Amino acid sequence: MNKPDWTVRIIAAPPGEAPLWVRQQWVGLDLPVTRYSGQSRFLGLGVLSMPRSWLGQWLAVIKGHAELVAGYAVEALPAVGILGEKSPEAAVWWRENTPHLIAPKRYLIFHEEVCRIADI
Repeated sequence: MNKPDWTVRIIAAPPGEAPLWVRQQWVGLDLPVTRYSGQSRFLGLGVLSMPRSWLGQWLAVIKGHAELVAGYAVEALPAVGILGEKSPEAAVWWRENTPHLIAPKRYLIFHEEVCRIADI
């Protein structure tokens, strides 16, 4: 993994399709932000409901099924690894239910209201 430009600390359970108990396990974790140099806006799809193919994802965006999210992109594979240090059960949930996301060059978006910049 590349050296992170900076880190965000998750300060509240992020919104999303994962069960609340899984989302709550992100709280308190520092996650490296490597893809973007700062907070940005992203088109987001649900981690469970998103189409698996790139074509399906683009069609979902065109049909208006994507949400515009102000937040931070975090590479999914290392993020779930960090989560697993705190809660192995939550990391297992991600690996079992969203294997299409837990791969290199795939990103999770954390809404800006549940993050703050952390010192690294």
